[in-house]
Amino acid sequence: MSLDIRVPIGLLFLALGGLLAGFGAVTHFTNPAMYAKSLEVNVNLWWGLVMIAFGAFMFRLGRKGVKPAAPSSDL
Repeated sequence: MSLDIRVPIGLLFLALGGLLAGFGAVTHFTNPAMYAKSLEVNVNLWWGLVMIAFGAFMFRLGRKGVKPAAPSSDL
């Protein structure tokens, strides 16, 4: 079995990006004063979305790069 390193990296970034984006979405409504230092930009939400996009890209490249071996016709 050949596992491309991009698959687990993609899954890692998808998971961490989901957590970060979820935290940013929740704190956007419950604690908006938290983002006063960043000029009212929800940095957690935006970087979480960037991490999700990167993770999906890496996962897709990893899944696309894995090709099954062709059967040999040696008799």
